Amino acid sequence: MNRVIIVLVTLAFLGVPSAAKITGTTITVLQLNICHGGMAGCYRGDAVMAKAAEVIRSSKPQVLSVNEACSGDVDRLRPAMGPARALFVAARDLDGTPVLCRGSDQHYGNIVMVATAFAGLAEESGIYAAQYTAADGHRELRAWACLAAAHLSVCTTHLSADNAPTALAQCRDLMARVAGYPRPAVVAGDFNLRDHGSPSMRDCDPGGFSRRGDGNVQHVYASDDLSFGRTTKIDMMGSTDHPGWLVTLTAPSPG
Repeated sequence: MNRVIIVLVTLAFLGVPSAAKITGTTITVLQLNICHGGMAGCYRGDAVMAKAAEVIRSSKPQVLSVNEACSGDVDRLRPAMGPARALFVAARDLDGTPVLCRGSDQHYGNIVMVATAFAGLAEESGIYAAQYTAADGHRELRAWACLAAAHLSVCTTHLSADNAPTALAQCRDLMARVAGYPRPAVVAGDFNLRDHGSPSMRDCDPGGFSRRGDGNVQHVYASDDLSFGRTTKIDMMGSTDHPGWLVTLTAPSPG
């Protein structure tokens, strides 16, 4: 099927002001791929939810990106996150309908949460124009979700698993979009691209952003008005096939 389906939802995005200054502030970003949809071999049922909640509570992130989640996971993870604005975006089947988690009527996709002290009201989400529709994993069209403005603009995504050139095109599409958001800006997710390969994750790196990866396919981008600090891989104890990826960022104080 060569048809391309684009789904875009935008709420309260027009007239977004520039991001407020957050100089001297440390921001903790937690990236998780929890494999909770039930379609992949890494699925371990609800064991991952308990582990994810434990990691969120212990790391206390202001930004949380979760891939391969079910729509009901937002409410299950929110108590561990604390007061936060959340946005879920579903991956889509080739006919445009939401992908469902196994044995459930819940949608399958990605979650982004931002602590209320940093979160804005603007929401934007959708799927990519570039899709490898022949055999892309479980034939889902990959999605992205962004919470923009206020003190921080934040996006999450999960890119195509079976075709690296498609994943690269998707990455470039998202980063071009984020370049137009108020700064500071952070993008986290499972990009299914590594630093070494052809194409590689480095082929996506845009001007104005720096990046740190977990040595595999999970990465965090930060606009250049943020500085990277400590990075940590977190053992998820077999509950999923990806480690947690924890990154600290700092908005440098002037002078």
